[in-house]
Amino acid sequence: MSLTPDRLERFARHIVLPEIGGPGQLKLAASHVVLVGLGGIGSPALQYLAAAGIGRLTLIDDDRVDASNLQRQTIYAEADVGMLKVERAEAWLARFDPAITCQAAAIRVTPETAPALIAGADLVLDGCDNFATRLAVSDACVAAGVPLLSAAVGRFQGQVAAFAGHLEGQSCYRCYVGDAFDAEDCDTCAEDGMLGAMAGWAATFATMQAVRVLLDGVSPLGDPQWGKLHLLDGLAPSLRTLNIAKDPGCRACGSSPT
Repeated sequence: MSLTPDRLERFARHIVLPEIGGPGQLKLAASHVVLVGLGGIGSPALQYLAAAGIGRLTLIDDDRVDASNLQRQTIYAEADVGMLKVERAEAWLARFDPAITCQAAAIRVTPETAPALIAGADLVLDGCDNFATRLAVSDACVAAGVPLLSAAVGRFQGQVAAFAGHLEGQSCYRCYVGDAFDAEDCDTCAEDGMLGAMAGWAATFATMQAVRVLLDGVSPLGDPQWGKLHLLDGLAPSLRTLNIAKDPGCRACGSSPT
């Protein structure tokens, strides 16, 4: 695989970085990322995943654009209100970079649907808004041996972490939250509020971490940072990092083969 002259020009600012270089950009172009959720996290994350030159994207969301989304979900406009997010996201991507292969699915992610939705992915970036979906995605990633980049945001706080529960000694998302959240309990940004730019910070930070995961073993920037939970505080502002240990009793990854 090689980059055409127009792609070389488009990603020149990446390629001149020694930490990415030509091999790194080629790896991004050959990568398949599944993006779960096209809301406050997924919307800006899509923009920077596409801008990074990810070659194939699968977009998953069964929701429609609401007027209240426009404060933080940056790929939508007022004319998109009432339309399926995946349709508008796919249209945005086609305008931004038609060379990116895109598959869009307006489907609810469940334990039954998740395995097929993430099949063939190099990485899943999950920015959905409820624990049941997050756990379904995580369990499917562990079973399929696919790395998971999890990102969440609320009010003035964000959380970003990369999980590889399929690897020996590495935790999964279920190790972090446990089994108590297998329920359709959505976040409460409608009640508690959210700084729009905070969603953008969490999303772009998650995209940077996604690039690190994809470039592992290819370029110096590659560093998955498995099991490290980055806590973003928009009020301070500050960033802290915690380690999420593997739970030997985790029903998803506790006895996973390596």
